[in-house]
Parts: sequence; structure tokens; C-alpha cells
Amino acid sequence: MESQRGLLFVALLVVSYLLFNQWQLDNAPVQPQTEQVTSNNVPTSSAVNDEFVPAGSDAKSSVNQSATAGGIITITSDVLELKIDKQGGDIVSAKLLAYETEQGSGIAMPIITKEGFTFVAQSGLIGNQGPDASAAGRPIYSSTAQDYTLAEGDEKLVVELSYVNNDVTYVKSFTLEQGKYNLTVAYNVINNSASDANVQLYAQLKQSINIDDDSSMMMPTYRGAAYSTTETRYEKYDFDDIEDANLTETTKAGWVAMLQHYFVTAWVPNKDNTNQIYTTYLANNGEAVIGFKAPLISVAPGTQQTTSAEFYVGPKDQDKLEQIADGLDLTVDYGFLWMISQPLFALLIFIQGIVVNWGVAIICITIVVKTLMYPLTKTQYTSMAKMRKIQPKIAALKDRHGSDRQKMSQAMMELYKKEKVNPAGGCLPLLLQMPIFLALYWVFMESVELRHAEFGLWITDLSSKDPYFVLPILMGASMFLMQKLQPAMSQDPMQQKMMQWMPVFFTFFFLWFPSGLVLYWFISNVITIIQMLIIFRGIDKKEEKEKLAKS
Repeated sequence: MESQRGLLFVALLVVSYLLFNQWQLDNAPVQPQTEQVTSNNVPTSSAVNDEFVPAGSDAKSSVNQSATAGGIITITSDVLELKIDKQGGDIVSAKLLAYETEQGSGIAMPIITKEGFTFVAQSGLIGNQGPDASAAGRPIYSSTAQDYTLAEGDEKLVVELSYVNNDVTYVKSFTLEQGKYNLTVAYNVINNSASDANVQLYAQLKQSINIDDDSSMMMPTYRGAAYSTTETRYEKYDFDDIEDANLTETTKAGWVAMLQHYFVTAWVPNKDNTNQIYTTYLANNGEAVIGFKAPLISVAPGTQQTTSAEFYVGPKDQDKLEQIADGLDLTVDYGFLWMISQPLFALLIFIQGIVVNWGVAIICITIVVKTLMYPLTKTQYTSMAKMRKIQPKIAALKDRHGSDRQKMSQAMMELYKKEKVNPAGGCLPLLLQMPIFLALYWVFMESVELRHAEFGLWITDLSSKDPYFVLPILMGASMFLMQKLQPAMSQDPMQQKMMQWMPVFFTFFFLWFPSGLVLYWFISNVITIIQMLIIFRGIDKKEEKEKLAKS
């Protein structure tokens, strides 16, 4: 296969991959429904004594309004601002103080919110004595203050809410630590009654399914649910799946999460427990729920027990997520090329630690990758040069055999064998380089470190498109120059026209790509042009020496 055909094939492969990836998001297969649903649209299971997990308050009012049943308390650390509804003790707002909604806006990034759409993190106790399973509604906790702040110099902040019912005291606590996006949500059950108190911890994430996101064909980011079990370390379960079928999985440890591009919100139960993971769809409000139930515990009279779970809301920081739960770092989803993406990301982090500029780091990693792939590049263009050399002989064979395809094919194979030319030699290196490109694509797409990362001049955010489209145009120009440097070996007018238009097509596609990825492709083209000149010059010198030796 000729090199131009190979390049065209790779271009089509890139676009086809992106289209297929988006199609998967929109048309993912749905798992069969395996459980019943109660009248409250919440899964039930014999494993939990047919107790149901309440869906929580369906009120649509803003968390900034005081017209809630219990009121709102605010907990602030150095990196998080949380708002807790005293009714149920749910987290109804979470802002990331170190991240802005838009670069330079000064507005903290809201992840959990009831502004515009619903996304809340709920938790409670069900069971016979569970206050969240009461027919009277969810408990209204009391607190000693309305605002809590982690003081400068303190490493930990513990906020306690309390509720008393039938001589049983329930203390729900939130423990935040300095610099951490994960916190512990615990229940201490103090039983002063005359009988056992049977309770069961549940925690869930509830989110509206009809919300706008920044996903597109060229940037197919995922927004939806995910979970982990002992058998499946990471599995997506999108809103369509939740709407069509309720999930139920029993597993030791595990976790449940909601993902949105650079950020993740997750509940992580006790890793030593056998937990039940579930989903449900609230049709009346158009909301999807994913959660877990811990094992039932029995608190004897005159005793107390604590049950807890870890909650995370923050950026997809692979190192931190890996420490919190097994497989939680996989929410930084590199797809099937993760085994290439992860070392490339590690290399990118290492380089950035030296150059202290993400744009420069991208340039450096491009130089490293292209240097390592130079043997493939040399093979590609050497094969191209050999194919170019035998083009007159191929033309002569076409004139001799005309429309006899069988004889033409046999003659071509003999020619290739005689001249020691591999017709796929120009295409194979391109195909081998393709996984590198796709792996880097997902590194640049998924790495929160590149969000709002400046390069210089007009490039202030390497995770978004070039605002003035300078890099895509330069990339297209470099592709055009590469095309001019390599001789046209095909005599097919249609193929020649397609190759001429390919830089235009690529420029159009790359207008919406993250500028970091376009920067990589542009620098890669520049290095390839330099390598082409070196390789072709070496081949020409070698041919001149052979001619002199023969003469």
C-alpha cells in the first residue's frame, strides 16, 4: 500500500474512532433488569430485609433559601465548601475552592448543587430503627452552629449533627481534613432503649439526567454513573442504563460514583463489608440514583456502635483516588489504551515538574515520543522512497498487462520481490504510531492537570480549543508542507484530490480539539518534516554513491 493511502487511512481511522466512541456513549447496551422496584422507585432486595432506601426530598428549592424543613449549615475547609441540609443530613452543595468555573472568573467550581438541576449526595440509616425509614419522613438533625470552618493551622474539622428518637440517639458526623477532597461521614448509634436497635447505612448520589454538558463528537466526555465490584474494578452505568434497568450487585468493598469530565463524586463503603450496589430511576423528577447499602448492624441496649463511609468530591487526581479505593483512579478513563496512556501521563508529569509549563512539557514529550519512534519513521519514508523509485517500472507493467488483473498482480509481486520492496512498509509504521496518538489524545482529554493550564501568549487553557484557531491552521499548514515534500506516487486522480484536501479536513476537525492536543500534533508534524528531510537526503546520498561505484 502506498504511503499516501496509509496516511489517508489513518486520518479516516481517527475520525471513525471518535465517531464510534460517541456512538458508544449514546447507544451503550443496557443490562437486563434483575430486581423489582418499590412504589418509591427504589430497589428492594431480600438481602436487606425488604427495607427501602428513601429517595430523599424532592423539593426543587435553592439551597440558598431558608425555606427548608431543617435549614442549611455550611462547612468550609481550605479546599471544599459544603452545604448540609439538616433534614436527612444530605450534602446538597459542594464547591471546589481551588478550581474556577471559567478561567479568571473567581467563582468556585460547583459539583454538587440544586441550582439549575439536582445533584445531591444523600446518606442515612434504614432498618427497623433507622430514622430514614420512618413513615414520618427523614429526621431533622440539630447542630450547635450554622457555619463551621477549618481554622488555619488545624489539620482536621469534625462537625456533628444529632437526632433523638425513642431513646436512641443518632450522631451524624462529617470529618474534613486539610488539603483533602475526601471526608468521612459516620453515624454513631447510642441505644438507651430497652431493645436492640437494628440499622443499616446507605449512601447514594442523585442527579438530574437532562443536563447540558461539554461533550461533542470531537470531545466525547462522559457524564454519568460508574461503580466497582470485586469482579469489575471499573464499570460505567450511564443515565440511559439507569432509566432502562435497575442495577443490583453484591460485593465486598466496591464504590459508586458520578463522573463529569475532570471531576468525580463517589461514595466508598467500608472495604471489609459486603455491600449491595444499586441504581434506580425517579421518573417523576427525571433523576438517576446510584448508591450502596452496608450490612445491617444491631446495637444492643445500653451500647453504641459506629458505621461510616468515605465520601469524595473533587478532581480526578489519579494518585489520590488510588489511595482512597481500589479502581477509583480508573475514573480517569483512558479507554482500552490505558496501558499506553498511563506511562505517557507519568512521563508528562515528570517533564512538567522540570520545565514548569504544561505547553513546554507537551513539546518535550512530543520530542521524546518522535525520537523513540524514529526507526518506524525511517522505515516508513525509506519504503516510500523505494516505492517512488520503482514507479516507472510499475507504470510499464500497467501498460504491458492492461486490464488483466491476475497477470498484473503476479507481475507486481515479482517486481516487489526483485526490488526488495514491501508495499505495506509505508503504512505499517503509521498504524503502529496510531495507538500513541490516541493514547495521548485521552491523556490530554482526561488529565485535570491540563484544565486551565497556560502555555503562553494567547493559549491560556490547554484543555480547550485555540480561541483564535492559530494552532489548527499551523497544523494544517505543516500537513500541507509534508504533503509537498513527499512525491505523489499515485496516478489515481480521485486519490490525489483526496490527499490534497486532507490538510483542510484535518484543520477543520482540529478547530474543536483541545489546544494541547493540537500543539502535540503540530510539533509532531514539524519534527516529522525535519526527519523526512534528513532521511531523504541520506537516501539521495546513498544513491549517488551507488551510481559512482557502478561507474
